[in-house]
Amino acid sequence: MLPTAEEWVNRNEINLSGPLAGIPVSLKDSIAVGGFDVTVGYSRYTNKPYAEDGIQVKLLKKAGAIPHVKTALPISLLSFESRNDVWGVAKNPHNPKFSPGGSTGGEGAILALNGSRIGIGSDVAGSVRAPAAWSGIYSLRCSTGRWPKMGMNTSMPGQEGIPSVFSPMARTLDDLTYFTKSFISMKPWEVDYTVHPLPWRQEIYDSTLEKKKMRIGLMRSDGVVPPSPAIARAVDLTASALKAAGHEIIEITQESFPPQHKPLDALRIASTLLCGDGGRTYHSFTRTFEWMDSGARQLYFYGTTLPSPLRYIHYLWVRYVRRDWVWASLLRSFRHLSAYENWQWVAKREAFRASWFDWLSKPEQSFDFVLCPANATPALPHDGMANACSSCGYTFLFNLLDYSAGVIPVTKVDAHLDALPEYFKATNGVMEGAYKHYDSVAMAGLPCAVQVVGGVPGRLQEEKTLAAMKIVVEALEKAGTVYEHLDIEKIYYEEMLKVE
Repeated sequence: MLPTAEEWVNRNEINLSGPLAGIPVSLKDSIAVGGFDVTVGYSRYTNKPYAEDGIQVKLLKKAGAIPHVKTALPISLLSFESRNDVWGVAKNPHNPKFSPGGSTGGEGAILALNGSRIGIGSDVAGSVRAPAAWSGIYSLRCSTGRWPKMGMNTSMPGQEGIPSVFSPMARTLDDLTYFTKSFISMKPWEVDYTVHPLPWRQEIYDSTLEKKKMRIGLMRSDGVVPPSPAIARAVDLTASALKAAGHEIIEITQESFPPQHKPLDALRIASTLLCGDGGRTYHSFTRTFEWMDSGARQLYFYGTTLPSPLRYIHYLWVRYVRRDWVWASLLRSFRHLSAYENWQWVAKREAFRASWFDWLSKPEQSFDFVLCPANATPALPHDGMANACSSCGYTFLFNLLDYSAGVIPVTKVDAHLDALPEYFKATNGVMEGAYKHYDSVAMAGLPCAVQVVGGVPGRLQEEKTLAAMKIVVEALEKAGTVYEHLDIEKIYYEEMLKVE
């Protein structure tokens, strides 16, 4: 959109007196821009430009920002990869053999390459956090109602079991914080009925930073897929830095989670609700022979194509022959739900939220924020989601709870430090799929990130989450851990020398 963006500026369609004056902003392809397609990766939506800007774009222009490019996503929007037949395969800028994440993968890649200052994506199971973690940038998953959602296209219109929420991404934390504050100051609730009339609360941000000793809950594992050595090292580095800075670290063990409401239960509830139609909606937009993401293809096959008797037999085989009760518990409920069944699962979602609210409100918890992995592994190779499509528990948990959560890049994979032990063995099907492609040698140099969940146990705590992220970054820097971003000028110079 570069030529058109220049025309907007020349025609004074951009308010260069606004708080975001002149800042280039890239957009996930699902966001509507007047004069351009909103393909969502489907060929049926090509050559059908929207007549006018969506609400987010109108607000960006009013604030002075310049939308200049739309970025890659996966067909179906249900993948940590970003590939479709319309635009091709988005690649990780650290290693093109790997994915930059998804479903907002193009944003992760372009921000890591310093090709944009701010990005906007959407998140339903980790879709702005996984790309941030895999590409080495920062992101904030907002609670629903804090960010506009109108003026876009999607692969699952009407899906409200686990609502998708648009959220910002940036190369630096300062950019992420400034942009979030400035955008909220534009009062999006005045133009989008889905947004709560909640202004930026500077006092919450400031009071969080002023607290000398934070009480931090450390969730090392979700009990489904333990973090790989590379991610565990990033979590350890962060926890150690926070402890050295004088903060209190409280380990969250599997036994301490509320009974019947553990992270595995969250993964089961969230995945059942997200695909309660058996994948029929996102599949209905595809054309004959159009490529479908391998993970989404599996979900559709199991949820809709496979006859119920065979689905049940498969469940029994996994549960009692393979003795994999974790994978079996996910398979058992994954199918096309009736309205009656869907309401029952929504009730389970609400019970889970209430249980965690009560648990996190107890004095023995009362965390200022929670620190945990953003994903069990660093970026996976292309088509890795064929095996790891269910390995999204660390992010999906907080979609179910609707908590604000941010991602911070910490370090990069080390071929020797992060190798799997010789005795390693996956204990369930989800873990097996996640670890199938883990190779510290092949992954060397890929980013390793952590996730910060702020303001627990409440929703709509974006200010507190961003302040907590700043506390984490400052502690890491004080401890000597400074994430090294890609230096695109250096890379370009080295490539030119090779050509010469």
